[in-house]
Amino acid sequence: MEAEAARGAAANNGPCFLKGGWQEEWTLRDKGVYPVDILEDDPERHQEAALAYYAMLREGIRPSAELFSLPTGEQVKLEASSVCFCTVHRDEPQHKILVLVNPQDTKTVVAVYIKESWWPTEDVLRTSDPAREGLMKVQSFGERIVLFILNVVVFGRLERNLDDGDMFFLPHSVKEQAKILWRDGSAVGFYTTKRKGSLCGDGTGACYLLPVFDTVFVRKTYRRQGLGMAMLQDFCETFREDEALGVSWPISPAMYQVCRKFLLAHPEERGRLWEVEAPGGWGQRGSIWLKVQLQQSRPPDAHPGSAKENVSSQGQTSPDDGLRQSEESKKERTCAEWEETKSDQDCEVKVPAAGRLGQACGAGLEGTEAKRTAVAAGLAGESQQKHVRPSS
Repeated sequence: MEAEAARGAAANNGPCFLKGGWQEEWTLRDKGVYPVDILEDDPERHQEAALAYYAMLREGIRPSAELFSLPTGEQVKLEASSVCFCTVHRDEPQHKILVLVNPQDTKTVVAVYIKESWWPTEDVLRTSDPAREGLMKVQSFGERIVLFILNVVVFGRLERNLDDGDMFFLPHSVKEQAKILWRDGSAVGFYTTKRKGSLCGDGTGACYLLPVFDTVFVRKTYRRQGLGMAMLQDFCETFREDEALGVSWPISPAMYQVCRKFLLAHPEERGRLWEVEAPGGWGQRGSIWLKVQLQQSRPPDAHPGSAKENVSSQGQTSPDDGLRQSEESKKERTCAEWEETKSDQDCEVKVPAAGRLGQACGAGLEGTEAKRTAVAAGLAGESQQKHVRPSS
């Protein structure tokens, strides 16, 4: 009977708990309300509630028959071994969220504990506020969680080819300037920037000399709709008063195509956009438009954005999915944790993926400080190494 009730709830897009023989529906979700709309801007209070819930799981106080039903009809038992804490901001390890992982695939997050309820990851990315449409600046704690889910869970695991060495971003800094792209009640992408005058990284007094377009992501089902170009245009319009704007080096083949299309459509921006290394002095800049012109004179298979190179070098095929590495992260590597490789003049980093989110979970449960490396961003138990694209 419980299994039938769970499947029925899932079929109606109503994830639920099953306690004994009783079915407990989420009243908030039934009303069309989602976490980003109701979560108070109080990370400490949120974490206290999550810690209290986790303590009950560890002590076995929660009902033994408590289950979480996924929209697929699959049921996940709510127990201490199936949950972990994840650090939302890599530079503030005290701010964590409690997530539920699939016991059949412990690298995949299926739900997040918010407001004393478990929410499927797709619901965490939804909103009932019609005012959230288009590109919106990330300001609240709830929006930071949405950014984290898009970055680490969706791109880092669900929508990345795990077998082709594709890259991923670290969790963003708490001070990261970011905008989320909302469409029809769902968060479908984001981009982040480095503001002029902001520090290039911890332990350095160097500051960015110009605004920099740093990381960008668009969900698979929304690609090839010009959204990457729209975000680049928004960046240029946001910093209209600046004479020069940067795009983080190295520009991926996919992002190169976005820049190429944008500059062909907006000739007034050709003199402003530069590919830059931090902090962005004149010796660290290269004209993107000049690169476009030079590449146009070469054979098609030599273009950095060609389909052949997209597949073989970085596994990216969508021109709306340009992903880059920012300079600040390079200063954060240690020999014991990182292995550098170079491919197609594109500096990439390999990380032992056995614990991108898993070590974050362990650190969160034991209260130890999470390290500012890729291991703070992944799920437990991955055996292979993957490329990482630190976001800042």
